Amino acid sequence: MRLKNVAVKNFRLLQDVSLVLEGRTTVVVGRNNSGKTSLTEVMRRLLEDGSPTFRLEDFSFGAHQAFWEALNSSLQGAEDDVVRLALPTIEIRLTFEYKVDEALGSLSEFIVDLDPNCTEALVVASYGLKDGKVKELFAGLGVPNAPATDEQVNTAKIACFKSLRDRIPELFAMTFAAVDPNDPMNNKAIDGAALRRLCGSGFIGAQRGLDDVSQKDRVVIGKVLESLFATAKKNAADADGHGITGELELAVAGIQDKIGADFNVKLDALLPALSLFGYPSLGDQQKLRTETALDVSRLLTNHTKVRYTGVNGVNLPEGYNGLGTRNLILILLQLREFFKVYTAAEPRPGTQVIFIEEPEVHLHPQMQEVFIRKLTEIAGAFSAELGSPWPVQFVVSTHSSHLANEAHFESIRYFLAKPGADGQPSQTVVKDLRKGLASKQEPDRGFLHQYMTLTRCDLFFADKAVLIEGTTERLLLPRMIKMLDVGMADGKKLGSQYLSVIEIGGAYAHIFFDLLKFLEVRTLVITDIDAVKSNGAASYVKCEVRHGERTSNACLKAWFKADVTTAELLAATDEAKIDAKRRVAFQQPEVEGGPCGRSFEDAFMLANAALFPFVGLSDAERETQAWEAASNVKKSDFALKYALTEEAWAIPRYISEGLTWLAEDGAPPSAGTGAGAAGATL
Repeated sequence: MRLKNVAVKNFRLLQDVSLVLEGRTTVVVGRNNSGKTSLTEVMRRLLEDGSPTFRLEDFSFGAHQAFWEALNSSLQGAEDDVVRLALPTIEIRLTFEYKVDEALGSLSEFIVDLDPNCTEALVVASYGLKDGKVKELFAGLGVPNAPATDEQVNTAKIACFKSLRDRIPELFAMTFAAVDPNDPMNNKAIDGAALRRLCGSGFIGAQRGLDDVSQKDRVVIGKVLESLFATAKKNAADADGHGITGELELAVAGIQDKIGADFNVKLDALLPALSLFGYPSLGDQQKLRTETALDVSRLLTNHTKVRYTGVNGVNLPEGYNGLGTRNLILILLQLREFFKVYTAAEPRPGTQVIFIEEPEVHLHPQMQEVFIRKLTEIAGAFSAELGSPWPVQFVVSTHSSHLANEAHFESIRYFLAKPGADGQPSQTVVKDLRKGLASKQEPDRGFLHQYMTLTRCDLFFADKAVLIEGTTERLLLPRMIKMLDVGMADGKKLGSQYLSVIEIGGAYAHIFFDLLKFLEVRTLVITDIDAVKSNGAASYVKCEVRHGERTSNACLKAWFKADVTTAELLAATDEAKIDAKRRVAFQQPEVEGGPCGRSFEDAFMLANAALFPFVGLSDAERETQAWEAASNVKKSDFALKYALTEEAWAIPRYISEGLTWLAEDGAPPSAGTGAGAAGATL
C-alpha cells in the first residue's frame, strides 16, 4: 500500500492543487513562497495533531470572496443549507493505492466501494462549519445597502473578517470520511485517529535549532535520543531495543542501591547530634532511613547530552561540532526514531510518509548530491533489520540545485506561484515533471537530465533564465546586464533578479524548449545565426552572413523551420522571435542594411567598430574583416579583456534587445504571432 495522491483546497497558497507521490522519494522544488511549506504544514496538522484546527489566516485569500458571498446570501434569506454550500472549506483528499492480493489490515475500514477492480481508497478530511452554526457565524454582520461606495464595502469586509477570525476556531471543525473513488455519494464517516493508524508520518522541519545561539548548550540531538529510548521501552516486540532499555534500568537500579546504602551510613554518623534534641527517645524504636529512587526516563529527559570524543579526557559538547555534521546526524537519528515508532505501532501503519524540509542546510554540495540516494539506502538497511519492507515514502522539499538534479525528472514536483485572477494574491500550481515531459523521448530526455546534473542547473529556482552559446557570452553577460541596468527602473533591473544562465549552445538549446514552456520560466535564448552556403558538393560551409543561404543552427531551425534562410532570419519580426514566455535572439545588423556578424565575436566587433581597424571600410569589407578576425581570437581572452579591462564598449544590438525584453514582465503576444515551432510566421 502507498499514498498515491494528495489534493488540497483552500489552505494558504494551496487553493486547489494535486500532488502525485512516488513510491519511494518525491522531490518538491520551487522558488521561495511557492507553497512548499504550506504542503508540509497541512499534512503535519492532518497526520500528527489529535484534533486538527485552523484559523482564518489559513484559508486561501481566494476563499475570502466565498465567505463574503455566503454572508450576502444569508442576509438575503437563503436557507442554511444553501449558505453552507457557499462557505469555503479546507479540504485534504488522500488517495491510497493497494494491491488486490495484499492484506488490507487497517485499510479495510476505508474501502467502501464494491468494485473488485478498484484498487484505490479515498479519504477526505474537511475543515468546515459545524451543523446548525450558520446564524451564529454571521450574527451581527451586515453589508452596505446598494448603491455602496468602495470605501463602504471595504469597511464592511474588514468588520466581517475581523469577526470571522474569532469565530472560525470555535464554529468550524474537522471531519473525516472514507469515500468511494467512483461514487462521491457513497461515503461513511470515520475517526481521525483511524487515519493516523493507517498512515504513519514523520516531519523534519527546515528550522532544526542547530544554529540557535540563544542557549549556551543546545541539546537538539540529545532530545532525539531520549525519544528513541522512550519508544524502545514501550515496544516489547523489539528485542534488541527493549533489552537495552532494560539493561539501562538495571544499571540505574544498581546506582540507586549504592547511593541509598552510602547515604544511610553517613546519616547514622549524623544521629548522635540529633540525640541532643531527644530523638529518638527510648520509647521510639523507629530509625531514620532514606530511600533513593531514580527514574531512568526522567534522568534521560532532563540530563541526556551528546558529547564528542576529544583528547586528554576532555569531551566536547554537542554544540561544538560543525553544523553540517550535526544536521546529518540529526536527520539520521530522526529517521531512526520514525522507523522505531513504526515498528512499535500495533497494528503497524500501511504506509509511513516522512516529510523532510531543506535537508541541504549546512551540508556541502557533494553531500547534498548523494542525499537522495542515501535515503533509499537507509530505507533498505532498516527494512533488512525489520525482516520485511519498511513501507516508507519520503517527500523532500529543497532549494538546492545539487539535490534536485540528482533526482530524476519522474520524481520532481515543481511548485510555481502564479498571480491570481483579477489581481488576487498568488496561488500555487504544481507541475508534475513525470507528466509534463512524458512526450519528451530519448535521447533528448536523458540529455536534459544528464546536462542538469553535470552543470548543477538551477533552472527550478530561477525567476528568469538565459540560454547562451558559450564561454564568451557567459563571461560578458554579467557586465552587459550591469550596463543595461543603469537605464532601467528599479523593479526591472536584471541584476536584482534571480537569473539562471545556462551555457548550452545552438546545437542543443531547442531540447530545453519543452521544459522551459512547462516550467513557465521567462527565458531568453541567445544563439548565433551561423550562416552557411552551398559549396557545390552537396554540403554547406561557413560564410559571411551576406553570402549565407541557410543556417546550421539547430535551435533556429527548431524555432522557425528546418530550411529557414538567412534572409528570412534577418527579416524576422520581434513577434516571430517570441513564443509566450520565451524569446530567441540572434545576430542582427547594428543599423538596417548594415553588416551583420555570424557569431558573437564578430557581432561585438561590428557594434564597436571604433575599437577595431574597420574605419574607412565599406559595409561588406567590415563584415569580412570582422568575420576573419573573430575566427582567429581566443574566446576566453577576448571575453576577459572586455569584461574586466576595457570600459567603453557597446552591447551588440541583438543581445541588448533580448535582455531588454527579458527585463520586462509583459503579457505574451496574442495567439498566432508566436514562434518556437516549425512553420512559424516570418
